[in-house]
Amino acid sequence: MWLVAPIALLIVGALSLAVYHYAYELFAHAADRHEPPKPVNVSDVVKTTVTVLTLIGAVLAGIYAYRKQLLAEGDARRADASQLADRYTTAAEQLGHERAAVRLAGVYALARLADDWIDQRQVCIDVLCAYLRMPYEPHPAEATHKEGEREVRLTIIRTIRDHLRHPDTPTSWTENFLDFTGATFDGGDFTDSHFHGRADFRRAIFPSGIIDFRRAVFSGTVIFRTTKFSGSTVDFTHAEFSGGTVDFTGATFSGGTVSFRDVLLRSGEINFEGAEQTGGTVDFTHARSDGTQINWGPFPHPPEP
Repeated sequence: MWLVAPIALLIVGALSLAVYHYAYELFAHAADRHEPPKPVNVSDVVKTTVTVLTLIGAVLAGIYAYRKQLLAEGDARRADASQLADRYTTAAEQLGHERAAVRLAGVYALARLADDWIDQRQVCIDVLCAYLRMPYEPHPAEATHKEGEREVRLTIIRTIRDHLRHPDTPTSWTENFLDFTGATFDGGDFTDSHFHGRADFRRAIFPSGIIDFRRAVFSGTVIFRTTKFSGSTVDFTHAEFSGGTVDFTGATFSGGTVSFRDVLLRSGEINFEGAEQTGGTVDFTHARSDGTQINWGPFPHPPEP
């Protein structure tokens, strides 16, 4: 303080003197051009000097206030980021809890965090998808079965579905990457979902239950490569495939039912190359194709519209 104050006063004094001399020169030049010549009005010089110094002070004060605001906003952003990171840590810990009720709380907490934390939304989604990719034993008689685990997994699927139904909302996940690689689905509701980004069901297993994709819209890249449909009912009734790529290359249909009834194949590309049907039912009744590039593989072509 004792060092900065004298330096500041010296700077202000030097600036004031410089402004005063400059203003005096201007007034003197104007007075010399006057006929007859007039003496310089020192009062006008002082007023001009004070006015200029006031304007300079106002500008410096504005710059200081703006800088202070930026620092405050930076502190606020860091505080928000710290709070969001704490929420993430808490939610992740809840997902790993032994009790199903706590894991359910973690699902909802992570979904709310994804809505609030746009910069790290994909990370939150990745954690939820990673949970579905973890080893899962649906049969209660098995030693590795977890009490309430199926309800937790179905809740994650419903949570993802809810964020895929309304593409125009700020909390939509329709453009985000959904990685279900190798996941086991023994149930799940994706009705009315919009897949505009990339959804990867590669090597996923559908052993039982009902997985509902009715009225879903696929306009991004959806991958079912080497997926195993071995006993579940997977329902794509009235789904729309438009503009994206849907890949069933190498998929195995060995049981259950996969229904493509009344689907609309509008544009884009659908590939069943290398797919194999050894059992179960694959139903293309009333499927309509309109400009879609389709490699049907082993399946019969649906009738043209």
